Amino acid sequence: MLTRLLVIVLLALPAPALAWGEYGHKTIASIAEANISAKARARMNALFRVEKLLGTPDCPLANIGDAGVWADCIRRDDLRWGHTGPWHYINMDICKPFDIKANCPNGNCVGAQVTRNEKLLADTSLPTHVRLEALAWLVHAMGDMHQPMHGGDRGDLGGNRVSAAYGIVEGRMNLHRLWDTPVAERAITQGEPMVRRYTPSERSPYLTGTVEDWGLESWSIARDIAYPTAQHGPACGPALQPGERARHDDEDIETLIPVVRQQVLRAGLRLADALERALG
Repeated sequence: MLTRLLVIVLLALPAPALAWGEYGHKTIASIAEANISAKARARMNALFRVEKLLGTPDCPLANIGDAGVWADCIRRDDLRWGHTGPWHYINMDICKPFDIKANCPNGNCVGAQVTRNEKLLADTSLPTHVRLEALAWLVHAMGDMHQPMHGGDRGDLGGNRVSAAYGIVEGRMNLHRLWDTPVAERAITQGEPMVRRYTPSERSPYLTGTVEDWGLESWSIARDIAYPTAQHGPACGPALQPGERARHDDEDIETLIPVVRQQVLRAGLRLADALERALG
């Protein structure tokens, strides 16, 4: 009982919105690491040796797990990294036609950063520390790209302005954080382990499409699943009013688990594919 109460208290504490949370991002990174070649892994690990050149001692970058969360960590230094805020999302109104280009001014969105940083990572003419920074952004942005609340919204900052309840847990939970942390952690730990080497036939269905297609996937999940579940009604029906909570009972949560598992796996295997192209 004491442990359960402690978990409830911790979940209720305020926290910044970090896509998938630390556990989700590190799981995606671990899936990718398990599915790249020995050559790509060695080249990747060599980049981490110049970590100190980035000048972010409070945000370690010594391995791919660190790379999964480094871009969120540096956001605390607003003077130096504040301009990167839009690189974590591309919130597109679920009640309007999908249009990734109109919502990514001057490349300031998560999809553009996936493409940009894969190219930077692959460019061996660049200084090693520049490529390391690109690696960190690629690992993180691929995760953010597949978090549905980083792709679709209703003018509510991807659910950040929608109060939510995860079962009996309320506190300062919002819809965005609910997807980031408690649902993601439950999904990843419920069922077969997600971090393993996947066969080519297992991987091939996920290695399709473009960054724009992946954005459409996340946006569609926000439209077809996240908001209808939260509102218990049509995606573009009456929005929750201030003071109302998006309540998720156990049945709702069980419905979301396979969706989250699929998105985490998509992100991990697509990241592995990108790393292989850039480093293999």
